[in-house]
Amino acid sequence: MKLVFERPKSLQETKTHYCPGCGHGVIHRLVAEVMDELNIREKTIGVAPVGCSVLAYNYFNCDMQQAAHGRAPAVATGIKRVLPENIVFAYQGDGDLAAIGTAEIIHAAARGENITVIFVNNAIYGMTGGQMAPTTLLGQKTETSPYGRNAQSAGYPIRVCEMLSTLDGASYLARAQVTDVKNILRAKSYIKKAFETQINKKGFSLVEILSPCPTNWGMSPSNAIFWVKNEMTKVFPPGIYKDWEEGR
Repeated sequence: MKLVFERPKSLQETKTHYCPGCGHGVIHRLVAEVMDELNIREKTIGVAPVGCSVLAYNYFNCDMQQAAHGRAPAVATGIKRVLPENIVFAYQGDGDLAAIGTAEIIHAAARGENITVIFVNNAIYGMTGGQMAPTTLLGQKTETSPYGRNAQSAGYPIRVCEMLSTLDGASYLARAQVTDVKNILRAKSYIKKAFETQINKKGFSLVEILSPCPTNWGMSPSNAIFWVKNEMTKVFPPGIYKDWEEGR
């Protein structure tokens, strides 16, 4: 019998705490598959955030460190500077990275820290009940914007890839979505390139991944995927925003 599918060695065999239809589980697997394929599990250190993925250390089969809310890039920077031959990645959500952690992510990128960040954007605060996040779309209803996000009072969504692409220290920036096979495979290729950027000592890399949150959006999993593909991508266009190898 030919084996065609199995759990990556970099992924723990454990039950998930994520809601049905959440994209975190898919993204965890992609990161784990990349770690296996690059044969870096034994020297990889991950940094878990505060948010829905606060328990990331229960899923990745590598050394993990917990960071305070928003501080994952700073913690990853410290680990990488002390252990420069290790591969260090931070795993963050949009509330963690683009709100309380805005300063950390901007300055880590500006310094060109040789770390990799996996940034999950589901346009809402998931763990704390569905409040408006920095990435919430205009008109999107949340617990704290029941009539829809209003630009006059709450400003506009923060586009992290576009913002960081203006910084000279950022070497690889890309945005993907986990909505179907084609886009999941593209997300994996971006994650792999981000880790390769670090392995080659080329500096800061980040992959933003648009992910469904059916529970807090009040949608079925299938409708949530449809919303990512047809609404979120209008505001957050997928693609490669910076690539040291391509000179862009």
